[in-house]
Amino acid sequence: MIPFVDLKAQYLSVKDEIDAAIAEVLESCQFVLGDKVEAFESDFAGYCQTKYAVGVNSGTSALHLALLAAGLKPGDEVITVSYTFVASVAAIRYTGARPVLVDIDPRSCTMNPALLEKAITSRTKAIMPVHLYGSCADMDPILEIARRHNLIVIEDAAQAHGAEYKGNRAGSIGDLACFSFYPGKNLGAFGEGGAVVTNDGKYAEVIGRLRDHGQSQKYHHDAVGYNYRMEGMQGAVLGVKLRHLDDWNAARRRHAANYRELLADTGLRLLDEMPSNRSVHHIFPVFTPQRDNLVEHLKTRGVATGIHYPIPVHQQSGYRDLGYKLGDFPNTEKASSEVLSLPMYAELSSEAVREVSDSIREFCLQVAETHR
Repeated sequence: MIPFVDLKAQYLSVKDEIDAAIAEVLESCQFVLGDKVEAFESDFAGYCQTKYAVGVNSGTSALHLALLAAGLKPGDEVITVSYTFVASVAAIRYTGARPVLVDIDPRSCTMNPALLEKAITSRTKAIMPVHLYGSCADMDPILEIARRHNLIVIEDAAQAHGAEYKGNRAGSIGDLACFSFYPGKNLGAFGEGGAVVTNDGKYAEVIGRLRDHGQSQKYHHDAVGYNYRMEGMQGAVLGVKLRHLDDWNAARRRHAANYRELLADTGLRLLDEMPSNRSVHHIFPVFTPQRDNLVEHLKTRGVATGIHYPIPVHQQSGYRDLGYKLGDFPNTEKASSEVLSLPMYAELSSEAVREVSDSIREFCLQVAETHR
């Protein structure tokens, strides 16, 4: 069996360091925030090439607080995409603002900047590009449009730890950026976790208060806040893993290059390698109208797969009131119906990549035979 992701393999590779860091938390009894969280915040800000990082309890909380810090309120609008995990859009609704959706560029599956101008209204306050699958959105045109219209740019970087756009780290490009440390991420906690990074001290200060019940100091609640604090153990785990992240991302790049070479003549569509991007390949997707049949074929060969994401947000029943209908975002809908995520994690062996690819080639040959 080749798993889609193998969290235990990663843990075993750094077990001694992780166990020692957790033991220090147990000894100190700093279970919520504390020294380990502060140390991780400092290290992660440096890693992202930003001045500040504020640790929180999930990537969704990071998005929520970034939007609040940016001043989003009921009646405002935020432009984002439908081809994303639902949290991107849900966080906008938490503030009372309205999500305005645009289609993706099919080459990258990220926001199509050419569609932004038509989506901007007098109520638009922010643009939230999603760095999907480990690659950054095309940020230069997004930033140019945002600056021209005096809009805030919030990067949803939940899948892009260490990714680069024109030499700049994900998280350092917009006004604020949000990361998730869900266990399966390139930088994953032992549970939930998230962070907001920024170069703006005022944003960092507001987020730091809001994550801790709106406190400026103990029992002084200057605002209605939330219990979004990062746990000490997660800060300890993430601090250890951050030291290995570049090596793990390099391994993912090698696996992606192998997949590209081995799948080149199968007829499957792969994402373009955008020259502006240095991806960290959180997910390695392929696209085929035969997706469901390919899933079943790979199961018989002991290969686990995933689908990110089979139902775009505008087609989810909980978001019908946004007013979008089938056909509004053709590139999003086509990608959702065809995408299949292959096994991808740093500890994946080159033999496993070849085995997955051989199984896919076998399937593609069978499909080609039936259409002769």
